[in-house]
Amino acid sequence: MDVAKLSYYPFLTQAAAYVGQMDSSIDDIIRSKAYGMPRSRARSRVIQSITGVIGEDDNKPDIVELLSYPIARILVSCIDDDFLTRRYALAEAKFANARMQKEDDYGTLLEIGADFNINASIVDKGFQIHFTDYIRGAAGMRAINWKLVNRRLRSGYVNITKEEYTRLLQEGIRVRIFNSLPLVVPESFCLALEEYVVEVRTCLEQSKKELGEEGFGEMEPGSFPPCIKHLLASAQGGVNLAHSARFALTSFLLNIELSVDQIIQLFGVSPDFKEEMTRYQVEHIAGGTGTIYKPPSCSTMITYGNCTGKDILCREIGHPLSYYRKKKTIATIETGGKADEGHPASPNEQTLPSNEPASPNEQTLPSNEPASPDKQPVHSDESPSPNEQTVSPGK
Repeated sequence: MDVAKLSYYPFLTQAAAYVGQMDSSIDDIIRSKAYGMPRSRARSRVIQSITGVIGEDDNKPDIVELLSYPIARILVSCIDDDFLTRRYALAEAKFANARMQKEDDYGTLLEIGADFNINASIVDKGFQIHFTDYIRGAAGMRAINWKLVNRRLRSGYVNITKEEYTRLLQEGIRVRIFNSLPLVVPESFCLALEEYVVEVRTCLEQSKKELGEEGFGEMEPGSFPPCIKHLLASAQGGVNLAHSARFALTSFLLNIELSVDQIIQLFGVSPDFKEEMTRYQVEHIAGGTGTIYKPPSCSTMITYGNCTGKDILCREIGHPLSYYRKKKTIATIETGGKADEGHPASPNEQTLPSNEPASPNEQTLPSNEPASPDKQPVHSDESPSPNEQTVSPGK
């Protein structure tokens, strides 16, 4: 690939090699005035990953776009925040997918796939890959259509469309970037980039604030049960929650009067986010078809593996809503206020899953990222090389 193409896909091994062979050192790129444009573009990449999607900047030379990627990785590493790392990895992967969707040269797409150990061939207007590569790439996809059982298998190979192929690559890109961060960055680099670090950190904290206490209005996230806190943090970080977990989180937030629009915004960081479909699903759980669903009981949460971080109060509670109301009452009394008597916990909340659907698969919200917010090298057979753990310009 030439530098123009590498600037489009800077996470590739070939791109890292190209930057590594440049006359300028990484120290020059971080400090020299000559590289002010790549540093500025790097700041934009990271900030845009927090606030939305990374956008094209067609007015900058290819080398600027290429160099901005390793600098952006250094910025993310200097801040070393899991929430930021997840957002950044996902945004870069989506940005790459948008570019691959416009790619007319299928040979380039095959070359990208080969960099992720996906051996594909061109068939008609799509691609053919071995089922083992398909399973590895689709492991993080929660939608039913990605299940191998729903695919036609011929002689060990699966035919997929261009859109599906680039979606598999997107997941591989996300996992590669996420697993390679944070880099081991010298403190002197972070100090040299302090202006950008401060700006990114300010944007990050503002985003967290909007998604945290402020985003819940009069509600008190501090009183959420541990399981809901865990699911909420995972969703905000773009984690791919299981169907049962997404239903539990959505129904809980609806029952404490979070709006449909607020919940849709929460799931907006999903790799497969589609607002129209998400709105339909959330409105369905909210009672759009006549049934207002309550969140699963604690026993059901345990059954589906969604009970996380049980505390002392959990021992005497049988339902997440009961936990929330009791915790709010305790907090009110401790601060000298009057307990809220307007929402007593019903007996059903102590023992029953109320009118939750018979199967968690009946309610689906868009997929996010891996099932645990802890940084694990999930859904990929790749292991970051030693170079990916230190300051290097590539993957």
